[in-house]
Amino acid sequence: MNLHEYQAKKLFEDYGIPVPPGKPAHTIKEALRHAADMGGDGWVVKAQVHAGGRGKAGGVKVVKGSEELESVVRSMLGSQLITKQSAPNGQPVNCVLISSISGIESELYLGLVVDRASRRVAIMASTEGGMDIEEVAATQPEKIISVTVDPVLGLQDHQSRRIGFALGFDDKQRKQLISILKSLYKLYIDKDLSLVEINPLTINKDGDLEALDAKISIDDNALFRQSHLEEWRDPTQEDEKESIAKRFDLNYITLDGNIACMVNGAGLAMATMDIIKLHGGDPANFLDVGGGATAERVAEAFKLIVSDKNVEAILVNIFGGIVRCDLIAEGIIKAVKEVGVNVPVVVRLEGTKVDEGKALLAESGLTIVTADDLTDAAEKAVAAVGGNQ
Repeated sequence: MNLHEYQAKKLFEDYGIPVPPGKPAHTIKEALRHAADMGGDGWVVKAQVHAGGRGKAGGVKVVKGSEELESVVRSMLGSQLITKQSAPNGQPVNCVLISSISGIESELYLGLVVDRASRRVAIMASTEGGMDIEEVAATQPEKIISVTVDPVLGLQDHQSRRIGFALGFDDKQRKQLISILKSLYKLYIDKDLSLVEINPLTINKDGDLEALDAKISIDDNALFRQSHLEEWRDPTQEDEKESIAKRFDLNYITLDGNIACMVNGAGLAMATMDIIKLHGGDPANFLDVGGGATAERVAEAFKLIVSDKNVEAILVNIFGGIVRCDLIAEGIIKAVKEVGVNVPVVVRLEGTKVDEGKALLAESGLTIVTADDLTDAAEKAVAAVGGNQ
């Protein structure tokens, strides 16, 4: 689960990490009030969306005076901000952050992420702040400093000092970095985060470090421990179908193709998408209904699939291990009748009671095409949308 910048900065403040003054606004009136409370005649208006690259897309504006502030806030609120990391049609801007203008002497990058190779939290830092860290990693990898943290010992001061020296900090800034990294690491562990990113971490005109931006992602699997943070979820920033899928314990991700997939098991789902591509088709989604798929869950999965107007065929690939194939077949038949599926449905069943399952599908009177194996299923699904025969 992703947080908005203003929410991430609230957590930063709670953990003693320096951030510039700022408040979220959902209306023009609220924005003007926040600006008046902060004082001055200039502010930064930042669109609050779950996508990077806001500045280059016009989602971050420096304004002078209340009239320009009102004009910019009016243009942002209610708009769709399209960035290189957003959905194709953009992300809705329902909130803006009104922040004071900070004097910036230098911009840096600081982030914490799980390093799966070492199974530890890794701290990454770079002098190339304000840029996409992926671009820096690809073109200037030598400018990224990386340190992994022992989960037993925790973050050590000498590791923070090493990063400070690599970034060219003076004594005061190195001490500040030690404090900031201690707080970030504690925040990361306390709140079950999967990502913390400060881009840029700035050196202001007084030579002090300040988190000018903040990005936080929380591990969805740990949200049961972070119910107070789950209340901050903004469903308007998430794909509607993916949000619905979460309510029914379905793992669903929207893709750009026209062949929908419904599979039980994440690995099998990946293999299914791969073989569709191999035979010249394009998957419309990743959909894992889970090992214990029920008729009700299958029905909800079909509803999700047919709600996508790009879908021209459905490939169901089920391995009957935990659940018998005949029960899955009954669920498919019930779902197709209930939902009113009007696109070709190709079903490949394998496992316990597979013959009984295929017989049920054949006798259903529905236009369901059965397949002998995964290759056969992929070929038939691609052919159904007019692809390679």
